[in-house]
Order: sequence, then structure tokens, then C-alpha cells
Amino acid sequence: MKKILILLLTATFVISLIFMGVGCKEKVSGEVEIFSWWTAGGEAEGLQAMIDIFEEKYPDVEFINATVAGGAGFEAKPVLVSRMTGGDPPDSFQVHAGHELIDTWGVGDYLEPVNFIFEEEGWYDVYPEDMISILSMGDDILSVPVNIHRSNVLWYNKAVFEDNGIEAPTTFDEFFAAADVLEAAGITPLALGDTGIWAAVHLFENVLLGVVGSDDYIDLMDGSVRWDSDEVKEAIQTFVDLLDHVNDDHSALGWDEAAQYVIDGTAATTVMGDWAHGYFMAKGLTPGVEYGYVPSPGTAGNFMALSDTFCLPADAPNRDAAIAWLKICGSKEGQDAFNPIKGSIPSRTDADISLYDVYLKSAIDDFGVDIITPSIAHGAAVSETWSAAIGDVITLLVADKDVDAAADAFQAAADENL
Repeated sequence: MKKILILLLTATFVISLIFMGVGCKEKVSGEVEIFSWWTAGGEAEGLQAMIDIFEEKYPDVEFINATVAGGAGFEAKPVLVSRMTGGDPPDSFQVHAGHELIDTWGVGDYLEPVNFIFEEEGWYDVYPEDMISILSMGDDILSVPVNIHRSNVLWYNKAVFEDNGIEAPTTFDEFFAAADVLEAAGITPLALGDTGIWAAVHLFENVLLGVVGSDDYIDLMDGSVRWDSDEVKEAIQTFVDLLDHVNDDHSALGWDEAAQYVIDGTAATTVMGDWAHGYFMAKGLTPGVEYGYVPSPGTAGNFMALSDTFCLPADAPNRDAAIAWLKICGSKEGQDAFNPIKGSIPSRTDADISLYDVYLKSAIDDFGVDIITPSIAHGAAVSETWSAAIGDVITLLVADKDVDAAADAFQAAADENL
């Protein structure tokens, strides 16, 4: 009888351990489809680092990496909209925090709030309130952030600059002076790859911030400053002037191909977010050695920010596996594996800073002291509808370079969307 009792107690204890998850991997099975646009160098590797953690922790789940190529989700977002509105959601999908998240997916019943994950994982203590606020609609937190990117960076080929005796430009006057030297040497001053017009919008928002400053830049988004003002026209003219110094084949290239021109020395600089840092590292380059970085002209003291996040669709086919993925995305382990490769900084406050390189340490430092300004091109500053309208204006501007017409069209888009 005593032996039977011991066996029963032992069996009960083992079963309780299994249900508690002690000493074993969590029991999640089936398949999980994760939708994103991370296919370029640095992006793909960073995503894979999180996938590796997921697959080690959840070996019974088949991971389906549903990526759609195209920077900033230019090609992916229409596919996602079609799937979500057509009743065929992935288990989780990538979306930028801010207006893109709230205005596109916060309305209707597309998403399940993830407050419960924040509570279970203790994330309210490690995510800043400002971060949580741009993930939320009312009291509902709608996504889990994996990073923070800086988008106002000018990347440059150090050897090209040194060989031509020029310094990294911090103002537009300095850039145009350097451009004259570079073009005399047969080098394209600024690489642009805007086969997706978002890259031209990205360049324009950098110019806009650099010319009008952070206060007026932010006030443009609520109508306090007009888009047809003289200062905005000055920014438009500066953007047009920059186009005179970009590669002729810009409309046929992606952002990563433009970054490759900087690596090759065909071009001296490119203005892109710090996912370009991830791309350079994926190509075997070292920050501060082969390539340098400064805030894009006129934007020193500003940190133009965006954040990649993942959501939980209300009708996720495998809700348990989707939740498991979101827990990896928001975890310290997941972010410290992902961000040093992706070229971004963690959205958590408790990251292991020793894992981050010299550029990312500088970005972390700047994020703590700079003025934070939201990106237009990447869904933080304005709605996707307004951003698309701005993209339409930029498309025409790149072609006809009509400053006054662009200013009028920008204001018309603001009037329609405010």
C-alpha cells in the first residue's frame, strides 16, 4: 500500500510539472505563419535569429516565414490588406507602430488586444509609457514592439570621403559643396533607390525636418503649419536640388541596391534608416571602418523614429502559436538577438547594451536625449491614406520638379486628411 501511495504521489508530481511547464518546452503545436517584409541583408538574418529562438523553444510548431519582398512593406501591405479583409489572416504580421497600426488595423475587429501578454510577461515594467501609447487604441494595446529604428541617417563611404579630402556633411550647404568635389571625381554624391516611392518620401521627410526644424515638422501633421508655406517650399526646393546629384537609375533600384552603391564606392552617400546598418554588416563591413554615419543634413539633435511591431489577428488560425511568437518578439532574449543584427535598438529598457556595436550604442544614447520626431514614410506621423497621398505628390515631384505645384498638392492632401 505504501509503495502504491508513493507511486501515485510521484505520478501526480510529474503530471503537475508537465502542466506547469517546468523542466520541459511549452506544448504548442501545429504551424504558425508570420507575415513580414524582411528579406534584405540584415533584415532576413535578424528575423532568423528570432525564428531560431522560437524553434528551439517550440519544436512542435512548423514555422512558416511568409515574407514579401519590398522595402518598408511597399509590396507586402497590399497583400496583407487583401488577406485580412478576405478572411485569410496570417497568425501574426508586421506593422509599424503609430498611425499605420491604429488607423489601419485598430478600427473594426481585425486585432485582438495583447494587454494580457504584457501583464503575463511583466512588460509594463520594461516598456516606456510613450512606447505603449503608440501601440494603443484607448486602453487596448494592439501590438508587440521588437525595436526602434532611426530614419534620419546619412551613411557614407569613408574611403571615398578620405580620398577626396571631404568631411561628412552636417548641413545642406556642406553637402552641396561636397557634391561638387565628388562629381568632379566621377562619383555619384547621393545614392537613391526609389523603385518603391517610399524611399523618395523617406529622403523628402529627412529634408523637410532638416529645413523646417522639429517644431514646425511636427506642427505640419496637425495643421498648425501649412504645407504651402514658404519654409516648406524651401524644403521642396532643397529636395529637388538633391535630385540633381543622385544616380540616374534610381527609379530602377531598391533601397538596398542604393546602399550597395555606397559599399562599391560608385556613390558616396545614401540617406536611409539604420536598417542600412544591418545591410552593411550583413555584407561584412564594420561601422566606423568602411562606412561612417551622421544625422542627415540639418537634423542633428533629432531622432526620427519608427518601430516595427507584430500583431495578433482576431481570427489567427493558431492563436496559441501566435502568442508564443509575440512573447519571443517582446522578450529581452528575442530583442537582444534580433536588434544587433537588424541594425536597430531595442524597445525594451533592460537590453544588454554590451551586445550592441558602436553605431547602435550611439543610437541608444541619442534616443535618450534627442527630440523624437515621427516618420511620415514609415507610418508613425500620419495615416496610411495621407502617407500614400504624399507619395503621389513625391512621384510627380521627382518627375517634373515643380515646387509650387507640389506645395499646393501637399496642402490639398493635408486638408483632406486632417
